[in-house]
Amino acid sequence: MPIRHCIVHLIDKKPDGSPAVLHARDSELATSDAIENMLADLNDSYNAKQGKAWGFFHGESGAYPFSGWLKQYLDGENTFAAFSRTAVEHLQKLMEESNLSTGGHVLFAHYQQGMTEYLAIALLHHSEGVAVNAELDVTPSRHLDLGQLHLAARVNLSEWKNNQNSKQYISFIKGKNGKKVSDYFRDFIGCQEGVDGPGETRTLLKAFSDYVEREDLPEEAAREKTQTLVDYATSQTKLGEPMGLQELSSLIDEDRPEAFYDHIRNSDYGLSPEIPADKRTLNQFRRFTGRAEGLSISFEAHLLGSKVEYDEEAGTLVIKGLPTQLIDQLKRRKD
Repeated sequence: MPIRHCIVHLIDKKPDGSPAVLHARDSELATSDAIENMLADLNDSYNAKQGKAWGFFHGESGAYPFSGWLKQYLDGENTFAAFSRTAVEHLQKLMEESNLSTGGHVLFAHYQQGMTEYLAIALLHHSEGVAVNAELDVTPSRHLDLGQLHLAARVNLSEWKNNQNSKQYISFIKGKNGKKVSDYFRDFIGCQEGVDGPGETRTLLKAFSDYVEREDLPEEAAREKTQTLVDYATSQTKLGEPMGLQELSSLIDEDRPEAFYDHIRNSDYGLSPEIPADKRTLNQFRRFTGRAEGLSISFEAHLLGSKVEYDEEAGTLVIKGLPTQLIDQLKRRKD
């Protein structure tokens, strides 16, 4: 992961309403193993984070100046250090106006993965721990807590530059349970939501279920294709990349690589060629599971409508093709 530029600033702000104090670094961080390891760990944590949203920049304005500063840097009109200084000063101002935020270290990193360039921005905090030193004494230790990542965003610079119609070149972490704590950070980036990740994922899964039913696939084949979809979506999520529907189609059926993609296109599901996978929605698709009063039920989603029928009004399930082991137990109980 070649790192082109990286810098860290500190905004010192307590939750007691006192003014935010900026401690800005003047120069970029020199590339080192520590920096590369930190950015790799940050990416892993960010990619695994649930509840992300995808979007694109608002038009540049006084309210949303970030994209203009970023363009000036990319066009060579400003240095990375100067760009980050201007941006973090704006973040400090927004942070002071927010009564929900505390300060932290603000990381800006311009890096490349494969042929794609990214800009990552994250507000980082420390955790207190202990360490054993060279004298074998146990001493207090502070470290960046990358596992507790709540305010972060990533801009796909290559897509922003090459695809002006894209509405998903920015991803950012959304606040949980309707919390507004992340709103000021989203406004700092100047991002508006353009793609409904969970909704797009649900639509894709509906299209897949329709495809399996239309093709009248045997149970084993349906299970394998379901696993292929989930594995591909999960791998793309870990990489922080969207799912390519044509690539997914070729994985689902190697003999007819366009079949699933043609089904999506011809049935007008309204899906873009690339969509972000929502991890929580995918996990729900794997199996339907429930427990209550000594009863445990779990079955794969593609069986609904074939071996498992659900009557919503009656609140009942009809299960066909019971496992032989279960049938034997029921027979012994009857005898």
